[in-house]
Amino acid sequence: MSITPLKFTGVSTFSADFQSILTRAVSIAALPVKQMQNDQATLIAKKQALSAIGSDVSSLASAIANLGQIGDTTALAVSSSNANRVTVTNNGLTSAVTYTITDITSVAKAASETTAAGLATSDSTAVDSDGQLELIFGGSTHAIDISSANNLDALAEKINDLGLGLTATVLNTGSVNNPFYLSLTSSTNGETTLQLNDTAGDAGSNLLTSVNQGANAVFKLNGLPVSKSDNIISDVVPNLTFNIVSKTAVDEVVTLSAQSNRGSLASAIQTFVDAYNKVSTSRNSQIGSQAGILSGDSLINQLGRTLHQVTAHGGDGSGTVQSLADIGIELDKTGKMSFNSVKFYSLPTPTINSAYSFFKSTDGGFGTLSSTLDAISNPLTGMIKTQQDLYDAADTRISNQIDILTERITNMQTTLQAKLNQADALLSSLQSQQALLKASYDSVNLALYGKQG
Repeated sequence: MSITPLKFTGVSTFSADFQSILTRAVSIAALPVKQMQNDQATLIAKKQALSAIGSDVSSLASAIANLGQIGDTTALAVSSSNANRVTVTNNGLTSAVTYTITDITSVAKAASETTAAGLATSDSTAVDSDGQLELIFGGSTHAIDISSANNLDALAEKINDLGLGLTATVLNTGSVNNPFYLSLTSSTNGETTLQLNDTAGDAGSNLLTSVNQGANAVFKLNGLPVSKSDNIISDVVPNLTFNIVSKTAVDEVVTLSAQSNRGSLASAIQTFVDAYNKVSTSRNSQIGSQAGILSGDSLINQLGRTLHQVTAHGGDGSGTVQSLADIGIELDKTGKMSFNSVKFYSLPTPTINSAYSFFKSTDGGFGTLSSTLDAISNPLTGMIKTQQDLYDAADTRISNQIDILTERITNMQTTLQAKLNQADALLSSLQSQQALLKASYDSVNLALYGKQG
């Protein structure tokens, strides 16, 4: 915000001089305001620089956290030899396994039956003679009394009100005679018993069809027979969930496997290396002879110490991998990190297994460093956010000071202009008197000597 001097309009020949006085006075008074505005611009630039660094640090924290997760799970990748039959998901496996599934003779489905005979109406035609029915669902039996409203609509409402996980719906098939049917559908998969008996205890009086009493998923796991009420199964193999999709052919075998994937670890390492170099470059741009706007900031020093923790992290002494260098992560003289993938892929399997332990996110593993970096970059509680809040507070204080000084300068201008107006009016009056005296003097000279001057 700039302060524009007031326009001085006088009547004396010194008006331009008075305008210069007013302009210079305002310019001198505004010098502190300009300095504070420069300070505000510096604060904004620092805040933007911190935001950029914070984004880079957050990416590095995520990359390290990902390495920790891979270390915890040993980069296990699960797969199914035939996803059209069975799909599989890793829910926390930490070691390689292989299972076979055969003889999928049944896929789990929900029971669903309709009344065998239709009725002429849904709201007035009697369902049976006395309105007393017996519903059998699963292992429970329920007496249903619709004697006060003996029709399909009332029956459906009664069944739904039981809250059994059984949905009753009245269907209108649109046929000429007896188009209305009752449909009962279980909300869960699994083999069950679903009957609606006209006479209690008499299965022969069942009003429903018996074409779909539900089904279990039936198969063999490593040759052992398994029957489950749902197709999504997570309680057979610890930390492994698989989904039965369709039946298998005779002698068909579906193999489920969980194997460590060295390529996943290599990809995660490269992501980490790239993220580290980006943070290191950002930090280095703020130190040295060509330091940026954050030069000397304590947060930059803290970030340097944290990066040193990352590069100097050591193992627990129990494996062959005790440093980043042991798996092909190298630092040159300038501090730039690189990943020697040739060395990595030539490492023996025991060394790779040790690398998983090195990167783990618990017990002092490399992955725990992500929390140290998060303490810097967290957008809600991190050190960068705290510093930015301090910058915002300083910016607010400066803005208030600028407002106060601007008001003072405005008042000073008004007062000075009034004084200059008075001086200009006085000078104008004196100049008028001077002109009058000169005219009188010239008249006397003309009368006495016949000439002026």
